[in-house]
Amino acid sequence: MADNYLEKKMEDLKAAGSGTKTKSHLSLEKLLVRNRSYRGYDNSYVVRPDQLRRIISVATKIPSARNSQLLRFRPVPHEEADKVLPFIRLGGALRDLKLPFEGMEPRAFVVICAATPTPDHYVYIDLGIAAQSMLLQAVEIGLGGICIGAFDKQEVKESLALPYEPLLVVAIGKPKEKIELVEIHEDEDKNYWRDESGTHYVPKIALEELILK
Repeated sequence: MADNYLEKKMEDLKAAGSGTKTKSHLSLEKLLVRNRSYRGYDNSYVVRPDQLRRIISVATKIPSARNSQLLRFRPVPHEEADKVLPFIRLGGALRDLKLPFEGMEPRAFVVICAATPTPDHYVYIDLGIAAQSMLLQAVEIGLGGICIGAFDKQEVKESLALPYEPLLVVAIGKPKEKIELVEIHEDEDKNYWRDESGTHYVPKIALEELILK
């Protein structure tokens, strides 16, 4: 008990020093709601290497198909952000806005690779589990992020001198935008949009229409 108490106090002290509050009391539902795809970040906040490491650490606890554990993770801290930033694309459904806005770019990343030249569909199942789990961990420690599939894989691989092909880039930072979920019917438009205030709306199909009867 003493060890757990001291560990928690250390986490609280670290969070207080960085301006990040611990979120361990949040329910799963609240974590899921807050875990949105953020495209704008507060660049005055610098994500620390130990925070990236904590986010990646979920990979030691999550399931893996056939327990193959073929995913590898490259943390990209603030000072290396420019090795990734020029090669990613955000907001494909809002091309006129040219997201992210200048000064609101993500400045930390985790690049997920597969330690095999021929990843099969099981690896991609693992990829989804890992990415979601990492983003939930980011939310728990007061941050946020977005999974980026639209990026130049070869450029990122060469820029970071990666030994494996990158599968996904996960941006991490302190979100600086408001995102709202909107319930829709399954036959309605599912593209996200923004209003004049900059609030970002994400359509989600109602629960009753997701359940097969």
